[in-house]
Amino acid sequence: MRRRVFDDGSFGHFVTFSCYGRARLLDDDRAKGIVVHYLSRQLNNQAGSLAGFVVMPDHVHALVRFSKEGMLSVFMGQWKRRSSIGLKEHLRRCLKGYGAKLDSGAPIWQARYYSFEVFSQSKAREKLEYMHNNPVKAGLVRHPEDWKFSSAPWYLSRIPVGVPIEPLI
Repeated sequence: MRRRVFDDGSFGHFVTFSCYGRARLLDDDRAKGIVVHYLSRQLNNQAGSLAGFVVMPDHVHALVRFSKEGMLSVFMGQWKRRSSIGLKEHLRRCLKGYGAKLDSGAPIWQARYYSFEVFSQSKAREKLEYMHNNPVKAGLVRHPEDWKFSSAPWYLSRIPVGVPIEPLI
């Protein structure tokens, strides 16, 4: 049985996707920045809004919403495709030792993504708290707002995080 994704624009989508084989391809800050850059571009291209995000060393979470139906799969496909191209170029150019080991045909991302439809403000708060606490649970920082590849600094102090935030809550 195939899991059904609701995409009618009346609620948010908490999406998660991982690096291929859960490899830590996003350890480098510039790599994480590339993912954020393409997140911003694709939100703009698909007229989407972002309530929150976090880019971890091996996976990404985002809470997004679209005003038109059917945009989630287009958004996810383009975000993953374009960021993959940018990441491969970065790995080859800037991290030459690591990039040389990378098979140019190997994927950056797992083929699929997971989407959890968010129908309420309480669920949106739960998902934001979960994603913002990811870096703390992973031992990367002591406080969620210390992780700069996340919307947590925006929620605490309205510090710009590289992409516009439009809270669902």
